[in-house]
Amino acid sequence: MATDKPLLQGQDLAMTFADRPIFSHVNFTIPRGAMISLVGANGSGKTTLTRILLNVLKPTTGKVLTSAGEQRLRVGYVPQFRNLDRDYPLSAEAFVQLNQLSHFWPWHTTKEKRQLHDILKETRLTKLAKTPLGMTSGGEKQRAYLAQALVNDPELLILDEPTASLDVAVKHELIGLVRQLNQQRGLTVLFVTHDLPMAREYTDRYLLLQNGQMTSGNAAALTDEMITD
Repeated sequence: MATDKPLLQGQDLAMTFADRPIFSHVNFTIPRGAMISLVGANGSGKTTLTRILLNVLKPTTGKVLTSAGEQRLRVGYVPQFRNLDRDYPLSAEAFVQLNQLSHFWPWHTTKEKRQLHDILKETRLTKLAKTPLGMTSGGEKQRAYLAQALVNDPELLILDEPTASLDVAVKHELIGLVRQLNQQRGLTVLFVTHDLPMAREYTDRYLLLQNGQMTSGNAAALTDEMITD
């Protein structure tokens, strides 16, 4: 459930590469518990902004503030669908566990095992826990990426074109599951996408990057005419 309290704010962000401006004077707020879509044409700066939020890039000017000031958030990240070879050896369970090894010892604590059990259940992967990930379907692989992003209890989940290359039924299953987690857990979600019908159906509001500027509004009002190359 979205609240009026901001989890994240971009203040007067600008990004320039080799004297080429990508965007400037970008301001936005992501409320805690909201599900927001980030949309725009290819080259509009969506990937650049995402990397800033992931703390991979620093903006040329401006800053990103969290509810605790400039302190970093715990961010989970789900990439665009990437198929894995059929001989990929890790099981779905082991793949998700890769994101838990943030300490020096190579075993998992009781708390981590409990977190793993819970997240596999939430992402409907329990029955596939021991199955080699390479032998699973595209939708199951993407749910494993989702579980991996969620296993450390992020404050913000970023979905970076996660439904690209998935068929219609599978992408609705995936984003429907994310929406359910958003509503049940109060998980804050940024859904980066070109798929406006999905954005309209599953997100609360949109952030639109266009011609180096950002606008926002109710996601139900998004139209194809709003986005130009």
